[in-house]
Amino acid sequence: MKRLYIALLAVTFIFFSYSSHAQSSVMGFSETAAKTQLDLESEFDTQIVKANLDDWMKYMSARPHHVGSPYDKKVVDFIAEKFKAWGYDVRVEKFDVLFPTPKIRLLEMTAPTKYKASLTEPAIEGDESSTQLDEALPGYNAFSIDGDVTADLVFVNYGLPADYEELERRGIDVKGKIVIAKYQGSWRGIKPKVAAEKGAIGCIMYSDPKDDGYAKGDVYPEGPYKNEYGVQRGAVMDLPYQPGDPLTPGYGATDDAKRIAIEDVTSMTKIPVLPISYHDALPLLKALKGAVAPSDWYGALPITYHIGPGPAKVHLKLEFNWDLKPAYDVIATLKGSTYPDEWVIRGNHHDAWVHGANDPISGLVAMMEEARAVSELVKKGFQPKRTMMYCAWGAEEPGLLGSTEWVETHAEELKEKAVAYINTDGTGAGFLGAGGSHTLEKFFNQITHVVEDPQLGVSVFDRRNAVELANGRPAWSHYKLGALGSGSDYSPFFQHLGIASFNMGFGGESSGGEYHTMYDSYKLYTRFKDPGFIYGGTLVKVAGRTSLRLANAEILPFEFQHFTKIVSGYLDEVIKLSSDLRKKADMKNTLVDNNVFNLVNNPKDNLKSPEAEEVVPYFNFAPLENAMRGLKRASNKFAKSSSKGLTSSKNNIAVNAILKDMERELTREHGLPKRPWYRHHIYAPGFYTGYGVKTLPGVREALEQKEFEEVKRQVVILENVLIGFTAKIEEATRLLN
Repeated sequence: MKRLYIALLAVTFIFFSYSSHAQSSVMGFSETAAKTQLDLESEFDTQIVKANLDDWMKYMSARPHHVGSPYDKKVVDFIAEKFKAWGYDVRVEKFDVLFPTPKIRLLEMTAPTKYKASLTEPAIEGDESSTQLDEALPGYNAFSIDGDVTADLVFVNYGLPADYEELERRGIDVKGKIVIAKYQGSWRGIKPKVAAEKGAIGCIMYSDPKDDGYAKGDVYPEGPYKNEYGVQRGAVMDLPYQPGDPLTPGYGATDDAKRIAIEDVTSMTKIPVLPISYHDALPLLKALKGAVAPSDWYGALPITYHIGPGPAKVHLKLEFNWDLKPAYDVIATLKGSTYPDEWVIRGNHHDAWVHGANDPISGLVAMMEEARAVSELVKKGFQPKRTMMYCAWGAEEPGLLGSTEWVETHAEELKEKAVAYINTDGTGAGFLGAGGSHTLEKFFNQITHVVEDPQLGVSVFDRRNAVELANGRPAWSHYKLGALGSGSDYSPFFQHLGIASFNMGFGGESSGGEYHTMYDSYKLYTRFKDPGFIYGGTLVKVAGRTSLRLANAEILPFEFQHFTKIVSGYLDEVIKLSSDLRKKADMKNTLVDNNVFNLVNNPKDNLKSPEAEEVVPYFNFAPLENAMRGLKRASNKFAKSSSKGLTSSKNNIAVNAILKDMERELTREHGLPKRPWYRHHIYAPGFYTGYGVKTLPGVREALEQKEFEEVKRQVVILENVLIGFTAKIEEATRLLN
């Protein structure tokens, strides 16, 4: 904390003059309009009541409210009634989606000793919500296939491609085996996906205490970290391939939608998969023998981590109810006065795996309080220029089902009208974290300089920046948005339709192990995550300004110099990746040719001599480098023209029409290789990272997967994307001039 305060003093001094200059104007507003907007935001702040967040969380997280549960509908009705009372035009849209729930869950060790996993999360004294076991979904992974398998067990660390490369070097094959992998390291669905590709017949996942249990701090109920019985639920459908209802791929799951047969679904796992606690994992891991795992594979359990295979043999049996369940989306609309057919959309999901106080209710109550505060402004005469929409999504947890079905159903209207989408999902205490479209980075940076951190009295930007300095990293000159991968409801807006998007929340001082467990409760949240909802109230201010400024801007606040610099960095990474792959393959092939590996092979570790690799060719990246030069020139000219101020109202309308669609210029209808649902050619979730982003994904992943002819095709596609984007910037610049 001392280091943080010293860093905070330094960063405040460094950026005082910058911050003052940054707020001398508001992007998208004339000087007169900016003053009006800032006065509006000051009034907005006075309307925020943190006690509302507390009351609403207490009600909505009081009982389990997973998809299709009775309390899920009560939560939906509660949200809709609130929005109606605040004067919004409210509609609830229902989609019937596939939502499997467990019928049989059995995991037992049959050799060398016998052990039957308990697969239960016992009640916690003092937290009455943890006693509602009869209403809660047990620990399971949605969209695992049914299965009944028995085999030797193999420990595969986090179950990532690199972990299997290590196993192959050691001569360990998982074909015909059941693997056990630690949670963390990547999105959970990648683990059974890679295991199946390597020939495994089953997958078990557990949360090691090193990652979110007693090695991090006191466990619940003494502290927020995962106790020995906590189980992380979660979906394992192939999200990087396509989110949404598996039975209606690419179109909305409406009443009259044609549904494909379950056996034709391509996004489910190929093998059965089950999550367990570290209480149930310990006997299994303790029974493993074989090679000792590499030191960086070790967790915090009181054992020596062995890889196997065997002698531990396990029996895994899973069977599910494959039912359609209703997913409810609450859509609340406040019509714009000047541009009613331009939409600023704000969203957060409402469904949870169990009680979901942190995920998603902490973000949802912040969104609701934002909407309520806006309604108070309306009572005082305010009306946004653009239409503001507040959306509470259903069925996010099984795979972004509610938002995806809504986006697919209303795709054509959204392409025509959507300006931006602003997402939250969960929030806590600490530092502002945000990702989004880099064409809006400069715009968002201004907001981070005027919202105050509730603990230290400096801007949320300065506090975020102090963390960089305290951790030995360079200070930021402006707030840096992260690139968006997947994992929440922005994905269908951003990566499918190309709608500029944000995802934001606070964290860093609210870590814990409650994620997707029975213990993500109101009691835990209010004790450990954000007592008093002080950061929940701050999120209302940050997200509320984002919504209000986009709704009221005279010229939409898109900017392209930041975007160009960032994408240029992505291109440098891809070129370096190509060079590194070539050097690595050449070096390895030289060693193989000279039989060097055989000479240094250590028979004790049973390391295998590698085979020669395919030669990595030289690629022509000049078309992309030339396209980036053109984009840089165009973005500089746009910045110069836009700095002169606003033009006539007629020109403003024409410029806004171009700017509104700029993000869509980065998409193509044919989408990415092997996954056409993802259409954005700058950002996508990684095929083998899940939530983690891959930038310039067409080119980058073709390189990583060594599909060299595809690299050439993707270079041409990306070149055309960048050239088309540049042409639109030039068109907007001509209008500004």
